[in-house]
Amino acid sequence: MRAIVGLTVVICAATLYLYILSSYLPTGPRYPQKGKENGETSDTDQNKESDFTGEEQRLKFPSDLEDLRNLSELLHFYKTEHTGYILLLFCSAYLYKQAFAIPGSSFLNILAGALFGPWQGLVLACGLTTVGSTMCFLLSQAFGKHYITNLLPGKVSMLQRKVEENQSCLFFFLLFLRFFPMTPNWFLNMSAPIVNIPVTSFIFSVFIGLMPYNFICVQTGSMLSELSSLDELFSWTRVLQLLAMACAALLPGFLIRRYSQTHLKLDGPVPSGVARKTQ
Repeated sequence: MRAIVGLTVVICAATLYLYILSSYLPTGPRYPQKGKENGETSDTDQNKESDFTGEEQRLKFPSDLEDLRNLSELLHFYKTEHTGYILLLFCSAYLYKQAFAIPGSSFLNILAGALFGPWQGLVLACGLTTVGSTMCFLLSQAFGKHYITNLLPGKVSMLQRKVEENQSCLFFFLLFLRFFPMTPNWFLNMSAPIVNIPVTSFIFSVFIGLMPYNFICVQTGSMLSELSSLDELFSWTRVLQLLAMACAALLPGFLIRRYSQTHLKLDGPVPSGVARKTQ
């Protein structure tokens, strides 16, 4: 009972903080005035500015590409004069999703690329993924061990057995779990303290193991934010960028797969490719 009360207090406090942070946006920058030489704003600019003003109270986690596009435009609008605030808001929202194992972090990875660019976005996404997953690990360790074991006894027992069998190369086993779909990431984050995975191994396996996935999402967001039309997506430059992204993401998975065939003890055949992640 004490664990449920403690977890409820943490969730309520984090939710209240994020609600206040997203509800009281600072004054947005004035939309650039165009068209009239006498200094009056054109009807189009007034409409855009009023649209952004109307969106101020409707910040929400994106659930599809349309939500993602609208949110990206709104945050870009504020980022011109309130970079620190937008960075704080983005980090808080990302950590909230990761810490409480809420699906949909892939949209935030794409948003990181659109807002902060390919390389700053990648560093930010990898860092936040690691910190957020570690927060989930610690919350589970403090409040959730008993309940997770009772809710998912079969999965926890299987993971415990595989961790014990691969104790001699535990770090590479954890990397394998991040690359391939034996278990979703949210479950691994919550069950890791239950099966006695050391927190240091957990942290480094998250940072390294999810880097290819974060790289693809961030690069995708960066590319989409630069496109002015769909025709640009099929240019030779974009095609080569997509091929390079695919190679960069598949290479670590290929190396881990080769290593797992000779060193790791796994049930069934090893998957042949990098699977879609569930964060």
